[in-house]
Amino acid sequence: MIKNFELITPDPWPDYALIDCGDFEKLERFGKYVTIRPEPQAVWKKRMSDAEWKKQAHVRFVQKGSNSGDWIKLKSMPDQWMLEFPMRNSDSFQMRLGLTAFKHVGIFPEQSANWWFIEEQVKRFKEKPKVLNLFAYTGGASLAAASAGADVTHVDSIKQVVSWANENRQLSHLPEIRWMVEDALKFAQREKRRGNLYQGIILDPPAFGHGPNGEKWKLEENIAEMMENVLSILDPDGFLIINAYSLGLSALVLENFLRPIAKDRLHIGELYLKSQSEVLLPLGVFGRIYAK
Repeated sequence: MIKNFELITPDPWPDYALIDCGDFEKLERFGKYVTIRPEPQAVWKKRMSDAEWKKQAHVRFVQKGSNSGDWIKLKSMPDQWMLEFPMRNSDSFQMRLGLTAFKHVGIFPEQSANWWFIEEQVKRFKEKPKVLNLFAYTGGASLAAASAGADVTHVDSIKQVVSWANENRQLSHLPEIRWMVEDALKFAQREKRRGNLYQGIILDPPAFGHGPNGEKWKLEENIAEMMENVLSILDPDGFLIINAYSLGLSALVLENFLRPIAKDRLHIGELYLKSQSEVLLPLGVFGRIYAK
């Protein structure tokens, strides 16, 4: 039996709401605008009618291929807009959202539960901790760590999203972050060779991905090597978060990687969002190691 297993959903915050989900789609509000996007986990029927969805939505993503599609605007709205995330004991931060060709808008809202956890962990250190964010995307976790007072290194293989993350930092008036456009596994391997340690490490690896030089990432094939390297550069007193949004990946996988290192400091669970229509949307398992 896994100790400290928990289902976690983030507390509500003003600029986001999951309104309904089902039939492999989700209806969400980001700031003032409501989107309809594909959601492979939403295998049940919608609670609200199609007419109610259409009445609320500003834009709908229509999938054209396996990895791309088009946004169809149902009401007038900009292609880019702003969202504010409220930290609990630090300054809030801003994120610029946008309609991308890959159904994403620049934020994974369920991760807000981890952003508050990051803030809490960073503030436990008397001196400024070094925090490493791997597969860091547009930087929500990096901004949370920086807002809480950490010295942050942000690693992602796509130059455009690293630039997007830096734009979010500038909009939020946060301290400078170390930006690295690099393959996450190669970066962790190099830090291991150099003997560098981090007091906090955050990983949000995709099921599939590519590095800037064509390196291939497949979660099931590469996660063991990644965890070996990451755990070797984690300060013994430090904290860690790993998310695993991959259909079918068990929480026991993270338990087996982390329990030998973390022992009683480990927290395993599953993230979900609760919709206004009372549906619970699962969004992947997580593992957390708490700072000493």
